Amino acid sequence: MNRLPLEKRVQIIRCLVEGNSIRGTGRLVDVSKNTVSKLLCDVGQACHWYQDTHFRHLNCKRVQVDEIWAFVGSKEKNIPEGKEGSYGDCWTWTSICADTKLVPSWVVGLRDAQYALALMEDLADRIDGRFQLTTDGHRPYLETVRHAFDGREIDYAMLIKIYGDSSVPGDAKGRYSPAECTGIRKKRLSGNPDPKHVSTSYVERNNLTMRMGMRRFTRLTNGFSKKVVNHSHAVALHFMHYNFVRIHKTLRVAPAMAAGVTDRLWSVEDIVEVADHFERNIKDRRVSARVKPLEDYKVFKPDPPKRPAKVQLPRME
Repeated sequence: MNRLPLEKRVQIIRCLVEGNSIRGTGRLVDVSKNTVSKLLCDVGQACHWYQDTHFRHLNCKRVQVDEIWAFVGSKEKNIPEGKEGSYGDCWTWTSICADTKLVPSWVVGLRDAQYALALMEDLADRIDGRFQLTTDGHRPYLETVRHAFDGREIDYAMLIKIYGDSSVPGDAKGRYSPAECTGIRKKRLSGNPDPKHVSTSYVERNNLTMRMGMRRFTRLTNGFSKKVVNHSHAVALHFMHYNFVRIHKTLRVAPAMAAGVTDRLWSVEDIVEVADHFERNIKDRRVSARVKPLEDYKVFKPDPPKRPAKVQLPRME
């Protein structure tokens, strides 16, 4: 089997994690776009596996959760006929430790209770002990947090934002600029959360990092994802680089080092080495029940809605 040299693979990954598109990366590194896509899929699977297996028994004390919008193929209102279930709005549910800035868990899917529950159950499996959890006012969090942490003590609060009228013209309102936030309300839901730390600032700043670091999240471009599986792989690669390779300017170390997951700063070459190890030893082997199957991260729309058949109107004479 033909395999790119290590230097080429490192160059491709560096281009992708710095916000370049698939075609742009191919032009910079002088390879075909199919080669870039294939490497993204291979490395993305390895990044899923490695972070899933190593982010266990974490000692996070303050966790913030949010969701970020993107789309696959087309926006929800423009889905072409026959593409229901594979095209449309796509949300990435993310979490971040406010102290170490580690992103321990994320889920790619829809913005409903099914995926909110998937994220909360995943967090419950990864974090030991009692911690403070903060979410925004999105309604699915209410029941899913209670279900995922049933029988376990956590300090949970919601940060509910109050919005005023937007100053954006009527024809563009709600498209690119949110309405002005005129105030916030902190609501305690369980335990004894510290009001000083009821915030979603860090996870919202992480959303900006995602938009700047992945071309498929950039608005008003044609670099959006065409397949949800590739979208999921790109998110896994991004967080692998963010957690292990990229030095956080405030912490002066990588988030994984601050969280005690690793004792050294990684390089992109280390990510390639993980991908090679996954390809040789893990990819075709059954994993233990404690490790989530990779397919769990790729679910998009299991039951796509069917569009009503077009009605042929009689021609008027």
